[in-house]
Amino acid sequence: AAKNGKKVTVQIELQARFDEASNISYAEQMQTEGINLIFGVKGLKVHSKICVVERLEEGKVKRYGLISTGNFNESTARVYTDVTLFTSHQPIMKEVAKIFDFFDVNYRVHRYKHLFVSPHYTRTKFYKLIEREILNSIAGKEAFIKLKMNSLTDYKMIDKLYEASREGVKIQLVIRGICSLIPGVEGMSENIEATSIVDNYLEHSRVYIFGNSGDPEVFISSADFMTRNLDARVEVTCPIYDPEIKQELLETFEIGLKANVKARLHSETLENKYRKRPDEKPFRAQLETYNYYRNKLDVIYEQL
Repeated sequence: AAKNGKKVTVQIELQARFDEASNISYAEQMQTEGINLIFGVKGLKVHSKICVVERLEEGKVKRYGLISTGNFNESTARVYTDVTLFTSHQPIMKEVAKIFDFFDVNYRVHRYKHLFVSPHYTRTKFYKLIEREILNSIAGKEAFIKLKMNSLTDYKMIDKLYEASREGVKIQLVIRGICSLIPGVEGMSENIEATSIVDNYLEHSRVYIFGNSGDPEVFISSADFMTRNLDARVEVTCPIYDPEIKQELLETFEIGLKANVKARLHSETLENKYRKRPDEKPFRAQLETYNYYRNKLDVIYEQL
């Protein structure tokens, strides 16, 4: 893009784990090409995965871009599972552009209507979503929370989920790694179920679903419920507004919940027992997710 005369700005995280040398090399190459580089935010690690392209169309700026749960990394892309939203939703893209402004001018804190941005707003926004499910449950309305992430260790978020469980909110978690929450404890977390899927591919996506009284809200995020992600990094959580994409995420989340192969149960005893359902056929979530998307493909036959 730079060689074609486009103005390019790149925020590059020099503290990226395992990728420091590679990122320094890329930074040197980009500087040679005249690309404007931003080397992170002082005191914060940038963990968000965002891109915005601005074009002048009919005299007006139009933005296109992406928000992802994972990086565009040649090595990890082969073994990680992630989700990425490509969008031209102008209000969302305008807010992504604000994040790049924050990278450049760190003392300027923006307000966001659509995105949850750490370290300023993510924790508060998720608190409010959980609180809404609690109030809906108390009022007798449909209330549930479904969360998929790498690790769940932030004690304040865990306490909020315990509170929701005590008020009758059904909570289903897919936590691949560390889970400090203890599910299934009477009087504290009997409405919480937590599963870990460890299979061929590393489950890296963060998908957050809130029942919203029968009209579920779905979000994708770069942030786990870990203190560092909520309070000490730049992270981005994005709502999914498109009905078709939202339905895909709802359906693929259910695939993970049905897993009885390569799926373990988080429990109070920390045994990591496999989830076994003798009365059901083997159901391997990663394979079934592949089949799900394969069946959605439109096959085009070309006549010779």
